[in-house]
Amino acid sequence: IKLEMPTINLDREVTALATVPEVVEALESYAMTWQKLISTTLEEQLKKVPQGDGPLAEVNLWRERNDTLRALTEQTKLPEVQKVLEILQEAESEHTGDLQIVLRDLRKHHMEALDNVKFLSTLERHLKNLTYSTGFHVVLDTIPTLMNALRMVWVISRHYNKDERMVPLMERIAWEISRRVYKVVDLHTLFKEDRAAAKKKIAEAKSALEQWKKCYFAVRAQIETSGREQHWEFDRKRLFEKTDYMASICQDVYDILQITEEFYNVFGPELKAVTGDPKRVDDLVRAVNGLTSPMEELTFDLFSIENAHDWKLVMEEFKEEVSVENIKQIFVQNLKDPPLYKNQPPVAGAIYWSRSLFYRIKHTIIRFQEVEGLLASERGKEVKQTYLQVAKRMKEYEDQKYNHWRDGTEQILPLLLKNNLLTVSSVTEDPITTKEGVRFTVNFSTVLQEIIIETKYMEQLGFPVPEIARYVALQEDKYLRYTNGLKNMLDRYHKLMETMNEAETKLLDDHIEELWRVFKSGHRRLKWNSLGIGDFIDRCTQAVRKLESLVHQIHNNSEAINNTLLFIESTNLFKFPLSENGDELPKVKEFFEYVKCERAKDVAHMVRKYSTIPQLLMKVEGRVANTNSGKSPKLSSYYAYWENKIYQVLTQLIVKNLQAFNAAVLANVPLFQTEAILSVSEIVLQPNASEIDKMTVQCIQDCLEVTKHFTRWMHGTCIECPPQHVEEDEVITFSFYSDVSQNPLVIEQAVLITQNVHKLLVSLSKYLKQWNRYQLLWKLDKGLVMERLAAEKPACIAFDEQLQFYMKVAQEVTQQPLMKDEQCITLQLAPLVYAVQDNARSWVISLGKLLNESAREELFSLQEEIQVG
Repeated sequence: IKLEMPTINLDREVTALATVPEVVEALESYAMTWQKLISTTLEEQLKKVPQGDGPLAEVNLWRERNDTLRALTEQTKLPEVQKVLEILQEAESEHTGDLQIVLRDLRKHHMEALDNVKFLSTLERHLKNLTYSTGFHVVLDTIPTLMNALRMVWVISRHYNKDERMVPLMERIAWEISRRVYKVVDLHTLFKEDRAAAKKKIAEAKSALEQWKKCYFAVRAQIETSGREQHWEFDRKRLFEKTDYMASICQDVYDILQITEEFYNVFGPELKAVTGDPKRVDDLVRAVNGLTSPMEELTFDLFSIENAHDWKLVMEEFKEEVSVENIKQIFVQNLKDPPLYKNQPPVAGAIYWSRSLFYRIKHTIIRFQEVEGLLASERGKEVKQTYLQVAKRMKEYEDQKYNHWRDGTEQILPLLLKNNLLTVSSVTEDPITTKEGVRFTVNFSTVLQEIIIETKYMEQLGFPVPEIARYVALQEDKYLRYTNGLKNMLDRYHKLMETMNEAETKLLDDHIEELWRVFKSGHRRLKWNSLGIGDFIDRCTQAVRKLESLVHQIHNNSEAINNTLLFIESTNLFKFPLSENGDELPKVKEFFEYVKCERAKDVAHMVRKYSTIPQLLMKVEGRVANTNSGKSPKLSSYYAYWENKIYQVLTQLIVKNLQAFNAAVLANVPLFQTEAILSVSEIVLQPNASEIDKMTVQCIQDCLEVTKHFTRWMHGTCIECPPQHVEEDEVITFSFYSDVSQNPLVIEQAVLITQNVHKLLVSLSKYLKQWNRYQLLWKLDKGLVMERLAAEKPACIAFDEQLQFYMKVAQEVTQQPLMKDEQCITLQLAPLVYAVQDNARSWVISLGKLLNESAREELFSLQEEIQVG
């Protein structure tokens, strides 16, 4: 579209040309032509609509409008056009105003088109992805970014910030998404495709439709949260009614695919193997193939809301067919192992299951009848035929189950009633050799219990039951009472046996045998159809109660003995002197004397406690053997059990005490003190290391000899062995000492303590060797040294050096610590320090005397020289 330019000469000034009538008249003619052309062009552009239903058509519309109006606008800016306008305005032509109005409209619409092209261009890439991309994964990724871009256009644009512009654009986007779904969801071919690929395609299509709505509301929530942007609220029916409906259709189609896939998975080789009827399984597969036939032959648009009623009928028919087929599948698949309700017996439960399936398909057929003409159709006739076949097979299944149960019950029930009340078994695979290894169980067969329950359910189902089964079922409460009574009695017995150790079981061997004699009729003579079962349970319960009482009394005495042994085992055999704050630690000898005295007191107490054990065992003897001798043959193994336990306790007593003493030796807490002294020119401990070693060994030996105070019992009794006279003056007492002292754990701990004490003393000796640097103070012969020094007649300065050296030694020693803590020993160094100081001072005195004598001789010699002179 081009504006016609004037052909007349316009080179003169505007004012001059405006005064020439011919020029003005000619230019007015051009102005009228321009006005008409621009008006017509604007009118045509404003009438144009997008060529297509998609969003890109709207983008193209605005791009074409912008191109057209831009070409016109650029022509109006040409110098020739501008001069014409100036001349007409100068000449005050009446056509100037109309032309200016048209030019303003042109500029306004051009700016609008330019602005819209600019903003819609930001959406173009996303819209092209939406329109042309292959695969729904691109569509799913595009929708969120597109929706955010629409939000930016809504916020910034001057023209697309109104509903009348934004809603049609979003409606076109929704149409484009719907078009993509239309292209992939073609029911005429969909069910012939690979099922997994078809399901994936439908799921992606549904996700895209839902994503459109989901992203819209997500952006709307962001806008509301910001509080700064114009509300994002458009006509939801225009935007989502179609896509929501299409999403629901996609879900229906996906469900159809899923259900048919499940049928195909079930009706496979495994089902043929289980049912043993491959032909019937193949018939089921063909029936499944026919389920989707109505969908493949649709004559209406399934995505059109106007056809919603027709599609609903198709889905209802499919669901009803699936229901019949599904029940058929469940029945065939679970024939061998039907699912049961809680507490239902297997046979009656299977019949209940079969009938519940029958009622479900019966309900389905009734619903078919409610829809006019549905059963009269070809598909309806097929469904009805399937129903009749399944119903007939279910009835045959029920009759087969019942007949098999009735015949089996009449045969096995009399045999079950002849079972003994109890059975005897061993808790291990070994033969029954010990009392604690024997288990008694109630021999009430689970089959018998099951028959009782089956009988009740069979009568509820309307089946006639055998008379013997009805009789047993009527006795259920009595059987339940008997089994509970027997079980409670046996639980009480087994629990009692579990509380007894092997020694107690041997002790009560006769009493347990007596109880078993009461049990004997239960596993030898009495049957479940016998009389006197109640009396038998009462006798057994009374016998168990009697044994319980006896065991309880024995356990009371055992607890008293164990308390005594616990007291002995927990006795501290190494009690140390208690020192208050600032108190001086005991000397080595005092320390070990204290430990020895305290141990003697405790041992006396332990022995008194030990002497009460035979008395307690005699009480047990009185309960079990009705004697009080302490040497009953029935209790010989029981005496041995306790004597062995006493040995274990004494061993543990010695080991624990030696371990505690060893820990005290190694701990950094001083227990006693010793002194470092200078003895005959040697630095030694007082008492010396050898004496401390001996005292430690003796203390350990004394600890072991505590067990000598515990006298052993005579064989087969709990009476202490009397002292045995070997020779005239030698008496031997049989105690636990010889056994405990030879125990490897005891020996190991004793050796460990002596080694640790020895290491400690060696460490102290090494420390004392540091003092040997002063040994010349006491090892040199002072008299001899002084004679030699006097003979040399040294100068005064030599005396001064010697005196300074010994004074320095005396001073240095005063700075040494007076004690040293090493693990359990505090080493007193004061005697050694004072001895070194005394030796140093002695040297100073001797040197002083020598210097005095030397000076006196020189003074007298000088005096004689003066007198002679």
